[in-house]
Amino acid sequence: MAEAAVQTEDRTIKLQVAAARQEESGHGIARLSRASLSALGALEGDVLEITGKSTTVARAVLGYPEDEELQVIRLDGLQRGNAEVGSGEHVKVAKAESRPAQRVVFAPAHKEMRLQGPAQALKRNFFQRPMMQGDLVATTGQQQVADLPPQLRRMFNAPAYSLTQIRLNVVSTVPRGIVHIDENTEVELREVYEEAQSPRGDINYDDVGGMSDTIRQLREMVELPLRYPELFTRLGVDPPKGVLLHGPPGTGKTRLAQAVANESDATFHSINGPEIMGSGYGESEKALREVFEEAGKSSPAIIFIDEIDSIAPKRSQVHGEAEKRLVAQLLTLMDGLNSRAHVVVIAATNRPDAIDEALRRPGRFDREIVIGVPDESGRREILGIHTRGMPLQGVDLNEIARTTHGFVGADLAALAREAAIEAVRRIMPKLDLEARTIPAEVLESLSVGRDDFLAALKRVQPSAMREVMVQVPNIGWADIGGLDQAQLKLREGVELPLKNPESFHRLGIRPAKGFLLYGPPGTGKTLLAKAVAKEAEANFISIKSSDLLSKWYGESEQQIAKLFSRARQVAPCVIFIDEIDSLVPARGNSMGEPQVTSRVVNTMLAEMDGMEDMQSIVVIGATNRPALVDPALLRPGRFDELVYVGTPDEAGREHILGIHTSKMPLASDVDLGRIARATERFTGADLEDVVRRAGLIAIRKKGSDVMNVDRADFDEALEDSRATVTVEMEEEYARMKGELKKRAMAVEPIGFIVPGMVEPRRERKHDH
Repeated sequence: MAEAAVQTEDRTIKLQVAAARQEESGHGIARLSRASLSALGALEGDVLEITGKSTTVARAVLGYPEDEELQVIRLDGLQRGNAEVGSGEHVKVAKAESRPAQRVVFAPAHKEMRLQGPAQALKRNFFQRPMMQGDLVATTGQQQVADLPPQLRRMFNAPAYSLTQIRLNVVSTVPRGIVHIDENTEVELREVYEEAQSPRGDINYDDVGGMSDTIRQLREMVELPLRYPELFTRLGVDPPKGVLLHGPPGTGKTRLAQAVANESDATFHSINGPEIMGSGYGESEKALREVFEEAGKSSPAIIFIDEIDSIAPKRSQVHGEAEKRLVAQLLTLMDGLNSRAHVVVIAATNRPDAIDEALRRPGRFDREIVIGVPDESGRREILGIHTRGMPLQGVDLNEIARTTHGFVGADLAALAREAAIEAVRRIMPKLDLEARTIPAEVLESLSVGRDDFLAALKRVQPSAMREVMVQVPNIGWADIGGLDQAQLKLREGVELPLKNPESFHRLGIRPAKGFLLYGPPGTGKTLLAKAVAKEAEANFISIKSSDLLSKWYGESEQQIAKLFSRARQVAPCVIFIDEIDSLVPARGNSMGEPQVTSRVVNTMLAEMDGMEDMQSIVVIGATNRPALVDPALLRPGRFDELVYVGTPDEAGREHILGIHTSKMPLASDVDLGRIARATERFTGADLEDVVRRAGLIAIRKKGSDVMNVDRADFDEALEDSRATVTVEMEEEYARMKGELKKRAMAVEPIGFIVPGMVEPRRERKHDH
């Protein structure tokens, strides 16, 4: 209980450190429960002295409601670094007094940074903020903090548009001790980095978003053995030696390893895979040995091996002796790590299957942690980190997080950068390029708005999708006419589960996995798939059957597996396969059937069955010859819904004509209803052709100064046009409608093709 907080006579209490929320990083506040504040005799806004291995200061703020019964103090990553403690450790907290500073000197926190700018902006940003010499502090940028008392809200939420979030060392203060900046303080900003008293890494857990579970796992595996080796000694087990992080590129594997090293107060030794390769005999192995020896001398240490697949490939698959020796050397070094040497190896790769199997066993890499593509709340966290120092105006980060499906951390960083470039592009006309300096009022007016992010979204696409044709379609339901029944089925089957998955969980039912759109050519099957992807706010992978078929053995199956793997990474996702009958034709139809098609069908069946735990992925196939598709695909659980997309009725045709003539200047005598009545059995493509022909006839008759298209032009266009769908075709599709489900039910329970069943199916095939 909170009342049991450890208390001494001088009103110092002992509290456990917990991480603050991402958006509060850099604000210099500490959150405590009411009981802890009263035990200290402190009020909100008072200065607290926090002592771990070192001492730092913060302003007291009331804790989150969920912490009210806990003896915790929430500190951000910078404060944890300043106090030299990690999450879960204990600190001593006491109320303190801060004096007005006469002079404070700041310098950039890392060596690559050079700073120039008015110290006045810093003074405004750090006004009334308590600090000590040696602290690492951050300007607050634009992130607003909720639930602050009024006196602190004025202090922390004051606009400082001229500053991005930058990290600075407090080089010196006059007087020494705990000080705050007031109106009379002289502030100096040094241009280049200056070594602080206790150099600390710049990246902490606050800079890594959307992976709280991963951080917890890594802390168990890495921080605990490095900080408290005696726990493992007491239990009589060896601490873990290695952790393998794997996941798509750009998810933050390297950044996470750096954050762990900084938070666990360990030295960080980085090995970039290709750099270790030497030209001489034994050179690579020697370089690897030296890194491990150096880490052993400066323990506790973390050795981070980036792109480990380049230096430890499968020995059975490489021909060079140098690579095999390097893998053997790495195995020996990891086996030779003394369990009490306090050295942990973290490796990162996006190709875990390319690593030698001998490394992937307990005792070497004890745990493999998958760092996947972040979900919506993870994306919101990452966007918060990358826009901390951005002067945002009218930007809803929740909205951007919702629409950036499949984006990893690196993509979101690129998105924020592109949005900033958009904002800079707007003020370019105001800049005098010869003056070399930017006027202060131009800098003050610079802000990033919602339109900048929307423009950036057009240029940045998910990195996992760059190998496949991906697009966010620009066609909505309003652009499609005459397909109301098909639209309704797709909305229920695709939009609802992608937008409201909790409704399906509540009822204990699974959403449909696949839809087969079939019908005559030109009826709008492809358009329907695009519209459903846009309306469901999902990524859209459009693939042609011919792209997936290859003459090389096993290549086609691999392409299909890769397609589904990509879709998993960027879910929610709609996979659209056009002309699917050529990719998955019915097996056993003819003696001369190429083996590749039956293998492709088998892969497709396995992938769609394997989608049970694959949330938010829908496969839509389109064909105008559904009788050729393998019946095993047509059963529930694969293509759950067979959606007939037929020719539009009269009202539908009028709607389609309205869509296609929306940008065409029509004469007053043009009656779209009359044209719709005259175009029985015309498909959407046929109607578009009528409109196009009418426009061409108008240009031919009236020349380049044509003003509009009249009734006579449409009448002439109708004489040249014909319906592509015949009465016989409509009857054939109507007959097929009932047969498709029967075929699926007849074949699937048996599990193999009965010879007697082949002939009738072949006859039906020739009917087409």
